[in-house]
Amino acid sequence: MLKTENFFALLGVAGPLIAYLSIALSICLTPNFSWFRNALSDLGHAQKSVVAPVFNAGLLVSGFLVAIYSIKSLAKYAKCTSIMVALSALMLQAVAAFDEIYGFIHFVVSVLFFVLALIACLFYSVEKKSTFALIAFLTGLLAWMLYWLGVYRAGVAVPEMISALAVTSVIIYSAVGIFKSSNIGPI
Repeated sequence: MLKTENFFALLGVAGPLIAYLSIALSICLTPNFSWFRNALSDLGHAQKSVVAPVFNAGLLVSGFLVAIYSIKSLAKYAKCTSIMVALSALMLQAVAAFDEIYGFIHFVVSVLFFVLALIACLFYSVEKKSTFALIAFLTGLLAWMLYWLGVYRAGVAVPEMISALAVTSVIIYSAVGIFKSSNIGPI
């Protein structure tokens, strides 16, 4: 039987996977999506995207699961990180709730999501002395800096995906570590 602590740790894996499944499905069902022109949020535009329900539902569920993981599991091992992860998860839900139709509000919650998520990696790198989390933070930051500096030509979906993959790798890494430690001792 799955222990309660293990269940909550697994939410840290399930949440990101649901987000990526909904993003992948949305991209597959949108033939005109381009990594060179689009933002990921274009998939969630309620009036312009037929896959908006899939995309936005995936972000809402993902944010919910990651927030629960952060509060019920991660907080026991990395308190400051868990606060940042929970806040970024709430902003991920806000990205879905306030899709591109909301204009500036969508922009603000999107920026807050990425900033808080990257800060969570930085916090984890300090709290757990994790080189992996520091590399994830630097990867996400570098993706955005190179995009802003025009070093590569792509839609904003590219730095969004690179930084999201970096951040969620740390969330999944922490969740797997907590899952393992609940079976063998503290991480």
